[in-house]
Order: sequence, then structure tokens, then C-alpha cells
Amino acid sequence: MAIQHLTDEQIATWTRAQKDEWWFKNVFRGDMAQLTLRSGLTGFLLGGILSATGLYIGAKTGISLGVGLTSVILAFALFRALHSAGLAQDYTILENNCTQSIATASGYVTTALISSLPAYMLVTGHVPKWWHIAVWMFLVALIGVLLAFPLKRRFINEDQAPFPEGRACGVVLDSLYHGKGSEGMFKAKLLGWVGAGAALLQAICGEGWMKLVQFKLLAMDKWAGMAEPWHLHDRIDDYYYAWAVKAHGFIPSILGTDFRTLGLRVVVDAALIGTGGLMGLAVAASCFVGVIVNFVILAPLMIQAGDIAPRLGPNGVLIPLNRVEIVNQWSLWWGVTMMVVGALVSLLAKPEIFTSAFKRKTPAAKADANSDLLKDIEVPLWISWVGVPIVSLLGCYVTHAFFGVPLWLSIVSLPLIFVLTVICTNSMALTSWTPTGSLSKITQFTMGALDRTNPGSNLLPAGMTAEVASNAANLLSDIKPGYMLGGKPRHQAIGHVIGNLAGVLASVPLFFLLFVKTDANGVSTVANMVSDQFGFPAALQWKGVADIIAKGLTSLPTSALISMAVAAVAAIVIEGMRIATKGRSGLSAVAIGLGVTLPPQATFTMFVGALLFFYMGRRHKQPGTRGHRIWVEGMEPICAGLISGAALMGIGDAIINVLI
Repeated sequence: MAIQHLTDEQIATWTRAQKDEWWFKNVFRGDMAQLTLRSGLTGFLLGGILSATGLYIGAKTGISLGVGLTSVILAFALFRALHSAGLAQDYTILENNCTQSIATASGYVTTALISSLPAYMLVTGHVPKWWHIAVWMFLVALIGVLLAFPLKRRFINEDQAPFPEGRACGVVLDSLYHGKGSEGMFKAKLLGWVGAGAALLQAICGEGWMKLVQFKLLAMDKWAGMAEPWHLHDRIDDYYYAWAVKAHGFIPSILGTDFRTLGLRVVVDAALIGTGGLMGLAVAASCFVGVIVNFVILAPLMIQAGDIAPRLGPNGVLIPLNRVEIVNQWSLWWGVTMMVVGALVSLLAKPEIFTSAFKRKTPAAKADANSDLLKDIEVPLWISWVGVPIVSLLGCYVTHAFFGVPLWLSIVSLPLIFVLTVICTNSMALTSWTPTGSLSKITQFTMGALDRTNPGSNLLPAGMTAEVASNAANLLSDIKPGYMLGGKPRHQAIGHVIGNLAGVLASVPLFFLLFVKTDANGVSTVANMVSDQFGFPAALQWKGVADIIAKGLTSLPTSALISMAVAAVAAIVIEGMRIATKGRSGLSAVAIGLGVTLPPQATFTMFVGALLFFYMGRRHKQPGTRGHRIWVEGMEPICAGLISGAALMGIGDAIINVLI
């Protein structure tokens, strides 16, 4: 069944009351099941699992990946199989849409755990209690939900804004349920088989899994005399270096610095292959350019010049040079400059994001406010008018009580947070891009100017900006397919809150299990959180800005200041070329900066993944062929399988290593 929509002329000339009446009579499916017990429970469970994979990938790459389409395909396949077996009624299209809304909310609520919150812990050395973080994350996400529904009537009902990512999800849902019946199951099987293969590979590479199998299950340490479990090294070049050390072979270096010190390694990681496929060749290649410029050219030069050198740690022990030291001592500054300036230039190049967000309502639209046909279907506006100030003030108090941010400063940040949320939501409506990173820096610098003594004073309010804006914008993007398919807005609002809760409950304990350790004095610490396996590039960006605010630029080496100035100019030129060529120039300043903070091994693997899918897409570009069906139409299920299979098995491996 084709999705019905208004024409451009109807959108431009009809009042909101007319649009609401048309939608109510032609699209709304009031008698179809949507937020049922099974759709809520399925979304809760899928959301919890997928938010864990989001935390895993975010800690590796700094990128938040949407899980909506993955949850759509999984839920479709699950209930289609149960229905075929006679164990359950088939899932309705609106139940599936509600499931994806819950799962997506679970995925996006974890962004604070890969950005502002770990940055706060790294800067202050203070690790809050897990439930403090969970309460803060949920409250901030709830503010975003409450802000979204007044905006929903404007952006979706009245403006019929495109929300490209949400519209794509609606089209996929419609094709699964009303297209060829075999297509949905084909994509689900593709996701399942690829996911199983990725999980098997990750298990073979996982020391924890191999220890569990070989020592605990097979007792090979006893009857075979094994001292260490065998596992495939994910750093595949370990085998070469082991041979080179024994045979006195060639050890690659640049200007006398070992490749291993620079982080130039080769790894086997299915999740990063899938991430690269979803990123696309342009972004992945830009990240790779950042790696070449920083770790192949600049870092060896700065090590030779002495601006990057081993240093004494807090306990007086010499810290040898490694990739993390290179980034923290020098490279972070020009990388962050490239990301922030590039993001701001890209944002300012779209003035319609600002102007249309605050345009005046027409007299006809104002008159529509008094005749609301959908008042029994929409979330009542009084809930937002009452809820936003109450929950916002509660969030400010929690930020003060749990993180030490002065209460007055949290309250002062609220108007700025709300204005930037509207801008961010409008950006999502037009482009499916949420500039939360660049917008949150406005809050971070503003709050830092008011109070430079406490890094939490700029990090946490800026974190609130990012989380409120992200949740409001992504909720509206989730509501778009529901609006297209005739869903109930109230059900989606409730579903989003359920998803926020699922994501918080799954990701916060996992964060503490994987990344928070206890020192010799029994104190929780994140001193070793950033590693080659988990680079936390987003958190390093936030930390870099906080350090600049607290310490000023005078504490940096002269070469770092020069690199920042050059990076700012380069970012303006690169983004200017992208704007002038309408994206055909390819390079992205933000992605180049991201490549600086990412582990080079991760960037290289993502580039290989992007190159693989680009090549296979070009080779099988003819529609109707089996290759096109797999590599082009099935690209997202393949990438989702690679990510989810490897990530879930990787999480399991990390947990086993903690417990055994």
C-alpha cells in the first residue's frame, strides 16, 4: 500500500486544521495495535541490547549509530517466524514502528556515556555513583521528550518537514509489510548469518571466551598443560612482530619512532568494517587523511623536536610514549580545532536552520490553535508546559547535587539549552543531521566564561544541551514514520520514555563494568579508560575544550598553537569547498579531526570497510541481480550484522575477563 502524503501546494496553502483533518481521515489507523505489551517488551529488550552495542561502538569510534532499522528488521523477522510457527499473531506495522521508536531512544540515550560524562571524569578525576549518572541521564532525556511535542505540531503536522532519516524508516516499514513478503525475511536472514559469523570471529579473537571454553569447559590447562589459552590476535601484525623480534627482522618506523608507538597497527574487527560501511567512503577516507597527517607526518616530527616526549606520571613513574600520550600531549589540540571549526562553518552555511526555526506563524496557523481535531490523540500540551520547567529544575538540582555544578549556573544555562534544541531539531527536520557537538560547544564556552574554576560547570550544562537536543530531535525523527503510517503520537511518546529507561538501565552498569576500575586504595578510577581498544575520541574532544577553558592556550607548546591556527584555516577552506561543490569535494574537516582522536588501527579498518562496500556497490549496481540484492539493498543489514554480532560478543568477552 503506497504511503499517502500531501502535495507541495497543499502543504503551502492548507491550514494546520485542514492538514490534521486530512491525516485523521486518510492516514490515521485508530483501530490498529501499536503500543501493546509485546511491542513494549520487545522494544525494551532490543533497545537494551542495541544500546549496549552503541556504547561499545561509541567508545571505539566516538560515533553514535542509529539502531532503528536494525530493530525493525529483527522485530519483523521474530514475529513473522513466531506467526508461521503458530505461536503468536503477526506483528502489526504500527507495533513494529513503536518497537523501533523504543529501541532508537535506547540507543541515543547512551551518547553522554561516550562524550560529556567520561570527559568530566577524565578532567576532574571524580567518578560519580552509577545511579547518579543514571538519574541524570534519564532526567535530561525526559526534558527532550517533553520539549519535542510542542515542536511536533509545528514541524510535522503543520510544516510537514521531511525528516529524511525518519521518512526512510517509514518507507522500509511499508515495504516490509506491504511489499514482497520474502524481502523482509531475506534481509533478516542476511543480518542473522552475518551477525553469527562476526560473533564467531570475535569469540575466536577474544581471550575471555577462549579462556572460558579451553580452561573452564574443556579443562585443557589440566590435561593438556596449557598455561595460556590460545586465541587469534585481533592485532594481526602481532604475529609479524613476534617473528621480527626472534629473527632480528625489520621493525617499521618513521623518523626513528616505532609504528607500534604511533598506533599504526593492523587489526581484525568486524564491527569496524560494518561501521565503515555505514559511514560511507567520503567520511571514512577523511578520517584516514587525519591519521596520515597526524600519525605518519606530524607526530614523528614533534617527537623528534621534543614537543612530544615521555613524562613522569602522578606516582613518579616514567610514562612511555604511546598513541594516547601523543594525542593528549599534542595532537588533540589541532584535531579538536578542526572538528569544532568545521562543524560551526557547516552549521552557519545553512542559515535556514536558524531562520525557519523561529519564523512567525501565519494568522491561519494561529487560528488553528483553537480548533484541535487531534486533541485526544496528541500528547496534551499542558504536560509539556508543566513538565518542562519542573523536570528542568529537577535536572539542574541533580546536576548541582551529583556533579558539583553551581545551581545558579545550571539554571542560567537553561534558556540557551532550549534555544539550541530548537535549532538542532530544525536541522534534523531538514537534513537528518543533529549538530549537537558544535552547538553544545556554545554552551560549554559560555558556561566556562562564567566559571573557569570548575570543569564540570561547562561540561555538564553542555552535556545537557547535547542530550536534550538529541532526544528531542530524534524523537521527532521517530515520530515521522509513525505519522506517515497513521500511528498514535501518545503511544510513541510513552515508547520513547520506555526506550530512555531501557538504554539507561543497560548502558550505565555496562559502562562501569567495562571502563571503571578500582585502584589500590579501593577508589573508583577511569585513569586507564582510554586505550588502543577503546579510544573514546568524543570524550577526548570534550575534555580538550574543557582544558582550554580551564588552563588557557598559554600552557600549550608553540607548535601546538601553530597547528591549531593552521587547522582552523584548513577547516574553513575544506568546508568552504564542500559547500561550493555541494558535497562533491568529498573531504570533511570534522571527519579529519575525528581521525586524529581515533586509534589509527580503527580508522584504517573502517576505511577498508567503506572501500569494500563502495567497490561492491559499484560492481553490483545493476538492480534485479543477486549481487545488487545483497550488497546494495542488503548493505544496512550486513553492516548491522557485523556491528551487532561483533559488539555483543566483544562485550561478553570483556565481562568474562572481568569475572574470571
